Amino acid sequence: MEANSCPGCQALQRRVAELEAQVQRLIHLLEEQRRTGKRQAAPFSKGKPKKEPKKAGRKPGADYGTKAHRLPPEHIDEVYEALLPGACPDCGGRLDETHIDQQYQVEIPRQPIQRQFNVHVGCCRRCRRRVQGRHPLQTSDALGAAASQLGPDAQAAVVELNKQEGLSHGKVTHVLESLFGIDLSRGGCAHTVLRAARRCEPVYAELCTTVGQSEWVVLDETGWRLGGHPAWLHTLVGPQATVYVVDPTRSGAVAERILGRDYDGVMIHDGWSPYDDFPRARHQQCLAHLLRRAHELLETATRGAVRFPRAVADILQTALGLRDRHAAGEVGDHGLAVLRGRLASKLDDLLWPFKTNAANERFAKHLWNHRDQLFTFLDFPGLDATNWRGEQAIRGGVILRKVWGGNRTAAGGRAQSALMSVWRTCWQRGVSALDWLSQRLRCSAILLPQPP
Repeated sequence: MEANSCPGCQALQRRVAELEAQVQRLIHLLEEQRRTGKRQAAPFSKGKPKKEPKKAGRKPGADYGTKAHRLPPEHIDEVYEALLPGACPDCGGRLDETHIDQQYQVEIPRQPIQRQFNVHVGCCRRCRRRVQGRHPLQTSDALGAAASQLGPDAQAAVVELNKQEGLSHGKVTHVLESLFGIDLSRGGCAHTVLRAARRCEPVYAELCTTVGQSEWVVLDETGWRLGGHPAWLHTLVGPQATVYVVDPTRSGAVAERILGRDYDGVMIHDGWSPYDDFPRARHQQCLAHLLRRAHELLETATRGAVRFPRAVADILQTALGLRDRHAAGEVGDHGLAVLRGRLASKLDDLLWPFKTNAANERFAKHLWNHRDQLFTFLDFPGLDATNWRGEQAIRGGVILRKVWGGNRTAAGGRAQSALMSVWRTCWQRGVSALDWLSQRLRCSAILLPQPP
């Protein structure tokens, strides 16, 4: 009897053909990922261009957006006259002046300001204590060998260039030298950053307290380097402040240290298991991560295995659409609660049966174990359904890690945590971090302004 005439053999041959096709598809995806990872621009690549991208440039009509031209300055420091030439440049004829127009220019000061403080020193007649004067522009009382210092604006600029713009200490010193003629060593640059961080430590502690008392907090973490060893950069974003923590471990001890084990607010995260160790908190798992996982399963699934991830994605998208309809006033509070319950029941019915596909079964177990954490955003209208705030806040740290890898010492890690927290919180509250730090360096008592 021929093998092809056996129904069982035919089914096995079809199954083998499907598996071979799936293996070839996975090999192709793996090779593509390997090639992409070896490309120099891979960390910043956004993938293949769109087939039909939007037309470049501003859109006409009402979609044009904010006008980009620079408005005339309110204060003029210098006025120059652009006089007419003595004759017409084309024919050499005599010129008659008809009117005068204005042109405006903003320029950077290339000449540094050299200040001298005559510090008056005295002695108390009663207790014989030595006392010296202090000018509001001074950032230190040091004299003698340490009397030559950077001004508060220059120190704040060093921190801005290093911690926000990602320049190494060597490049920061080059910028100061080439643009402003300020001579600063790499060690002096590092010392300036550490000194600024020490001034910000009380404010950093205040920010940690503020985040720990927030009604909701978004958490995320990414890899870091500390003294050449693997470490982690943790991010906790609250409504009024953001806190960064460089820590050697990825455990949930960082979140517990900031929030407290009894934190009873809402925690929005990507589903990392240590966050489940906060029993009193309400949790919202990032739906974007779950949708991405469902789409990844669809890329490799065959035959009936595609139905489960497709159904999960449909339920999650329906929940997001329900949120938008409620925000638009199309669904009331009662309708929102009813439809939310139906979605939860539909998801339970989808997750309960055993899945023959191993990848689908793992995904189903994860969703089943965290099914109470998927639709929390529908219970609290206005709550985020994803951890996009945490990912945006940590993006700056990811760029810094790609540029210069991390911190060399534990002191540098503490400075990184404090200064990044201050900079991000200033951005949240609409305050110039550069101006605030300049004032902080002159007077240690100044605190961050409260959000409006």
